[in-house]
Amino acid sequence: MGPHPAVAQVRLAVRRCLSGFGLAPGDLVLAACSGGADSLALASALAFEAPRLGLRGGGVTVDHGLQDGSDEQARSAAKALKGMGLQPVDSVTAAVARPGGPGYPGPEAAAREARYAALHRAASACAAAAVLLGHTMDDQAETVLLGLARGSGARSLAGMPERTGPFLRPLLRISRATTRAACAAQDLEPWDDPQNADPGFARARVRHRLLPVLEAELGPGVAEALARSARLLRADADFLDALAESELERIAPPGSGHSLPLDALAALPEAIRSRVLRNAAMAAGCPPGALSARHVAGLEALVTGWRGQRWTDLPGGVRAWRGYGKLQFGSGDDVEGAGGRE
Repeated sequence: MGPHPAVAQVRLAVRRCLSGFGLAPGDLVLAACSGGADSLALASALAFEAPRLGLRGGGVTVDHGLQDGSDEQARSAAKALKGMGLQPVDSVTAAVARPGGPGYPGPEAAAREARYAALHRAASACAAAAVLLGHTMDDQAETVLLGLARGSGARSLAGMPERTGPFLRPLLRISRATTRAACAAQDLEPWDDPQNADPGFARARVRHRLLPVLEAELGPGVAEALARSARLLRADADFLDALAESELERIAPPGSGHSLPLDALAALPEAIRSRVLRNAAMAAGCPPGALSARHVAGLEALVTGWRGQRWTDLPGGVRAWRGYGKLQFGSGDDVEGAGGRE
């Protein structure tokens, strides 16, 4: 008799992901595990599949230090990982930025950035080739709705990719209900993070209020449809991003500094120009997580809608202004020194 269907689905997703990543025999793969149902099911699948693929399976849990008892929960998750036979298992602490700092992106983004930084350190410390993340189809649907509400453009609506550097997301086509069923079938006891139900967080409101209403009014399958839309949009966004990178290299070759010729920018199609402007702002020091569509619109206005405005302020203490036929990026002191002149 084979495994429970939910267990089989999760294992198959992990097997396909690892088989397509180009790993070498003996490579170490870590499962990032908070102790929740999604990451527990993921870690269990890795423990089963890794040796069958000639790989080593390990685990890592991150303590964000944002809740009382978070250190105890991290130890509990690490114990569960070890109980699955994963080795090595590490518990790391994330340094989450606090409100009031420069370029603070908000509580959810700050925790996410700190988590990825901690996972990077953990993977580097044990020379792991990849880190598996437990994001599911439902997480993808929530991400798409949040991007839609924020007016963040195609890249945001494309959701989370299946791969970001060493991070792999095998479960993007698996529902949260399936991971819970997989845990139940294996007698795994997931931890429910109270922050996931806290209406103070936008994602929690989408999860517990918005998506249920959409399902009730439009019928079942909304999460799956949103995730499918994300996959389709990602192919388009990847293509446009590649074109934008090529155009940025053409109009601002290496060594040209943080400035772009205005005439070359104005000649670009809007879909490409907005991406070029975003990339240039990040190259000048803007934190990607804090750079919004509103900031890019301010840059666009300097290029195609200039009415004498002196500059636009960007996250990270960066300013952009027109000067001597170019869109220039720098600090406030730079623009004052240049006189902010066209």
